[in-house]
Amino acid sequence: MKTFLKIVVLFVCVMVVVGAVGVVAWQVADRVNGHLVSSGERREYLLHVPGSYDASTPVPLVITLHGFAQWPANQAYVSQWNKLADEEGFIVVYPSGTGFPKRWRASWDESDPQAVDKEVQYFKDLLDQLSRDYKIDPEQIFVNGLSNGAGMALRLACEVPERVAAIGGVAGAYLVDLGGCPGGVPGIFFHGKADPIVPFEGGPSERFAMPFPNIANFVGDYAQLNHCEPGAQVFLTQGNVSGASYEGCELGADVVFYTITDGGHTWPGGRALPKRITGKTSDELDATRLMWDFFVEHSAAKK
Repeated sequence: MKTFLKIVVLFVCVMVVVGAVGVVAWQVADRVNGHLVSSGERREYLLHVPGSYDASTPVPLVITLHGFAQWPANQAYVSQWNKLADEEGFIVVYPSGTGFPKRWRASWDESDPQAVDKEVQYFKDLLDQLSRDYKIDPEQIFVNGLSNGAGMALRLACEVPERVAAIGGVAGAYLVDLGGCPGGVPGIFFHGKADPIVPFEGGPSERFAMPFPNIANFVGDYAQLNHCEPGAQVFLTQGNVSGASYEGCELGADVVFYTITDGGHTWPGGRALPKRITGKTSDELDATRLMWDFFVEHSAAKK
């Protein structure tokens, strides 16, 4: 754990140095433009509304969650959701975690039995506030995240499936017991087989002593939760990328899984993170675009 914390501190320092000049400084600086009070805590977020927004027309909302020791503007910079939001006309929000380094309370903690409940309530309150301020389509609310943020996206699919149309996870730390989840939320997942922080094969990593699940098994279990047919069907094998999908899922709650052979703890197609800490950032696929296409397809199927 000490080694991991040192790496976290190094990562933060690297990002601060990277952000010390020009436009990059603005893109990665820890800034927010909205806040609310939830469960007695001040919570913050960074909101991006495209110039094409029309208050008379319902629009989709994408909620995208930063990883452990990261922050909203960094998630925006890494994932590049704003660019796609401007192209496609949806609103995107980057909520901020708690503590230092920032994190999501996605797993039960004996030292704080209310932690998960507080975190879920924050997202309920955030959705309520954004729905008051903007004309959000309640049938097109999508949640995704990186690492610990992907774990929180999964938690929301389990706790408030009626408010989440689909989820996406990149390099996910899925420390959520699926046995307590009702299922029915479509999911698209990405994971590098060379991830040094959340190992593809599961178990603790050298940097974080947590019982991470085997990622392929986790995705299979999630597909089973959605009553998909057993066995993933491979639809893509190109370069270092493989894509597989589960079919026949209940109520169109499909599950898609991309693996990147040489991929690290990074966002495929996004801005690179420090390679010696997180591993390689693949440019062989665009996780943000693929997520959006998946989200739109499956929200349309439910209507």
